[in-house]
Amino acid sequence: MWIMIAGPYTSGAKTDAEKQQNLDRMNRAAYALLRRGHTPIIGVNMALPVIQANGGAEVYDEVMMPLSLTLTERCDAVLRIGGASQGADDEVARFRQAGKPVYTALDQVPAP
Repeated sequence: MWIMIAGPYTSGAKTDAEKQQNLDRMNRAAYALLRRGHTPIIGVNMALPVIQANGGAEVYDEVMMPLSLTLTERCDAVLRIGGASQGADDEVARFRQAGKPVYTALDQVPAP
């Protein structure tokens, strides 16, 4: 399955280092999913290079969540990790609206 990892990136992060810690947490979950035979997708990983190549903060709001939310349409399920995040909650809501699985722990994800 193509599984999106949804979790906080900027939410609760006051520094770039804290944002990186949040992203690292999502990437560790992605690796665990990959090792289980799934294709992990992280919206932040897709959006950040686009943002950085096109003005940084100037285009952040135009790119980050619109791109992440569009990816929900292409994924089969979502793994929600971490703490509070409106963006991650919005991604999860899209999956629920589409009747797609929402997992909150790696051990809930079925084998491929």
